[in-house]
Amino acid sequence: MNEGKLLPDEIVLELLAKRLETGTAAGESGFILDGFPRTRSQVEALDRITDIDLVLNLRLREDVLIMKCMGRRICSGCGTNYNVANIDVGGDDGGPRIFMPPLLPPPSCADKLTVRADDTEDVIRARLNLYAEECKPVEDYYRAQGKLLDFDVMGGIPETWPKLLDAVKPFLPEESLSVAAA
Repeated sequence: MNEGKLLPDEIVLELLAKRLETGTAAGESGFILDGFPRTRSQVEALDRITDIDLVLNLRLREDVLIMKCMGRRICSGCGTNYNVANIDVGGDDGGPRIFMPPLLPPPSCADKLTVRADDTEDVIRARLNLYAEECKPVEDYYRAQGKLLDFDVMGGIPETWPKLLDAVKPFLPEESLSVAAA
């Protein structure tokens, strides 16, 4: 995991099947998967386990994504996640502005921040290459089924969350909806 590689399918699928079974037994009627499925074999296995109603594909420019990943920090004292990256990428090339202010720690955590072992530029780029190689076919699969919703992230959580909810609302039936975030 420290190298940014994906876990073996059998581990992920066993954990997922157990969790879905537990949720169903507890009366849960929907779920969100974050970052799964990532490979075509995972898609095929997931299709055997459950039905997927919507796949949400959050997209962010690669240069901004690298800056965000390299800005991640964890407080070694309390385990809270922060991000020290201050991203303000103007739309100089005609594209939209992307503004993501840092999520800075309180003074009690400031001197205890650590960098994740897998948040080096080389590892991040390797993850992006792996994504292009293995995960793009997953997008194509769900897009062909009409289940993929692409959503461009243009700001931090306070700016993005309401827009994301608005984008998803047309897909929400009155009954439960299963969503996988690719």
